[in-house]
Amino acid sequence: MNHGNTIIHLACAFVQATLLAAHGQSEGARVALQLDLENTKDVTIKAADAGAYAVETTGGDPYIYTMPSAAPLPLESAPILAFEYFTLTPTDSLQVFFDPPTSASHSMIGEGLGHSEGWTAYTMDLGEARNAWPEAPVRLRLDFGNQPGRTFQIRNIVLRAPTARELELAQGREAKKAAEAKLEADLRAYLDREYPCAVTDVTVHAETIDLRGYLGNHEEGLYMAESPLYENITELTSFVSLTPLEGDGTFSLSLPRFVQTEKGRRDRLLSRWVVVRKKGETHELLSHAHYADTVDPMYDLPREVVRCKKGLGGYSARRPFQSDLDDLGIGSVTVNIYLSFMRQEPGKNTFSFEFNGKTYHADRNAIDHLDKTFLEASKRNLITLAILLVPKSGFLAHPDCDPSGIFSMANVTSEEDLNYYAAALDLLAGRYSRPDRKYGRIHHYIVHNEVDAGWVWTNAGEKTPLLYMDLYHKSMRTVHLIARQYSAHPQAFISLTHYWNWTSDRHFYHSKELLKLLLEFSGAEGDFEWAVAQHPYPESLYEPRVWEDKKVDFTLDTPLITYKNIEVLAAWARQPSTWFRGDTPRVVFLTEQGLNSKTYSDEDLLDQAAGMAYAWKKLEVLDEIQAFQYHNWMDARGEGGLRIGLRRFPDDKTGPGGVKPIWKVYQKLETPEEDEACAFALKHIGIKNWDEVRYTGEIR
Repeated sequence: MNHGNTIIHLACAFVQATLLAAHGQSEGARVALQLDLENTKDVTIKAADAGAYAVETTGGDPYIYTMPSAAPLPLESAPILAFEYFTLTPTDSLQVFFDPPTSASHSMIGEGLGHSEGWTAYTMDLGEARNAWPEAPVRLRLDFGNQPGRTFQIRNIVLRAPTARELELAQGREAKKAAEAKLEADLRAYLDREYPCAVTDVTVHAETIDLRGYLGNHEEGLYMAESPLYENITELTSFVSLTPLEGDGTFSLSLPRFVQTEKGRRDRLLSRWVVVRKKGETHELLSHAHYADTVDPMYDLPREVVRCKKGLGGYSARRPFQSDLDDLGIGSVTVNIYLSFMRQEPGKNTFSFEFNGKTYHADRNAIDHLDKTFLEASKRNLITLAILLVPKSGFLAHPDCDPSGIFSMANVTSEEDLNYYAAALDLLAGRYSRPDRKYGRIHHYIVHNEVDAGWVWTNAGEKTPLLYMDLYHKSMRTVHLIARQYSAHPQAFISLTHYWNWTSDRHFYHSKELLKLLLEFSGAEGDFEWAVAQHPYPESLYEPRVWEDKKVDFTLDTPLITYKNIEVLAAWARQPSTWFRGDTPRVVFLTEQGLNSKTYSDEDLLDQAAGMAYAWKKLEVLDEIQAFQYHNWMDARGEGGLRIGLRRFPDDKTGPGGVKPIWKVYQKLETPEEDEACAFALKHIGIKNWDEVRYTGEIR
């Protein structure tokens, strides 16, 4: 979601274009479309922030025409219908009619608007319906499904030519699907298989790597094979290195950490190790591959833990009201880090750094800002969590990233791409782990954003849950291993929405399923100390009366996890089957969540503040949940009408940036005045004491 700090930065990163003034104004093969607000059915429509239109469907046949053009629409040269949208209530389809005439034979049906809590790109290739085009269409009719009660915002509607990226993704699509189907089957068989041998321990030292394991009854003709992280272990026919294994059932060996290749130096920190046996011209896997279990850290830093549960999300030294960190009694913050600071070439405002024997480049202004941010947090001894966000275009993006996404999955598909990603991480980990705190401190890393809603926030194209987790697990491992070079304590957090076992968007995954897959990979390839960053927003982000949520229950199969049933997340974390190596419970932080005030009326502000009191009084008794970073700090324009901040809009006419009642409630939490500050919410919710809403029953 990251609707707050992420969208604020998106507002800076994306052009805040409004619809062009006159229909038909084109830029090459690009035509801006205006909506005809007088030619609609079953919808209400009005202007919204950032040049958008706010639309609500009111009947079973909602549609809007575009303004007619003086000339036929150039569908041959500009067949891509594109726009941006924001919605929490997905539509079931989008049917486009080519007019005149308006008839079903002159239309095509595409996907509906998926659930999106940030401005998301939508595209439909109208060229796929060439036979449905009339001779001279001058306008389109956009039919947004057949359901009343859908609300969404839409902006920047155009017809345009396909981009180079769209053409690239279209090429070889069927071949890719076939290859991915094979990889899916092979990965599932690999994870399910019980192998006769095992690599049981991998320790990485400054110059060497020690490996131990057992060989079962296979004592001859076996090798220790190395597989760099970017490879698909199940598809390999050869390995970058093979070392003969000898032993009477067990083995122990030490290998150099660094090796020279034709491409330069390779750090085997980012490799997996697997027992193989030569079989004809290939090699048979006799064990699961195993990552490093332990990395000798450069610094002997103390383990730092949150001093209180209360934190803030989206912190930056540029944000106003820095005094809130002190006035609110904050103990932790999240910080967005856009890996777009990496550069492929040196420039006027870059600096160079070395990683793995090669020279890389970074933007000086971006790193200077991070220095200021982490230094401000360090002055206050705050625990900091860096949210790693990969730009959706450029050399760091995953090659299958669809333009619809806001951010990309990290590219871990080749040696060069992995090294760019690892170099960015190494710069951060080395700079913000120094014992002298010269630049501040990063304590933990949230790996990308809301990966169960990956189509929007961590896009890797169309992927099954297993293939998506295979990529994400590799990204998490990279973060974990790079960070552990400098300190023994940083943890990689998986970022998840409140969509636990249900989703309204076919592109999205279930949080519960992704966690299950991550546990499978960890069990097969060596567990590591990953943690959970969950976002338990209310069922509807617009509705702060979270105690009225309906799509929740108190089982581990609940559709959603919101504040109302937050006990389910704690119950998941209590299961020994989820623990690190079976004996240490996973750390669970709530790293992004907020409550909306629909307006600034007294009643709406009271609902927001009561929602905060309710949420806190439930989670404060759950020891499994160690921290709560409230998000967003201040209401922000361009968030689909949300006002989830502790403060008003900075440009509010009556009280710019003013504190809302929720700010005052949040200030008193974890203080002697907490009960008094939250007491108003009891009557508002309709209960006599907080035990009435704390669930203590069985969670199946």
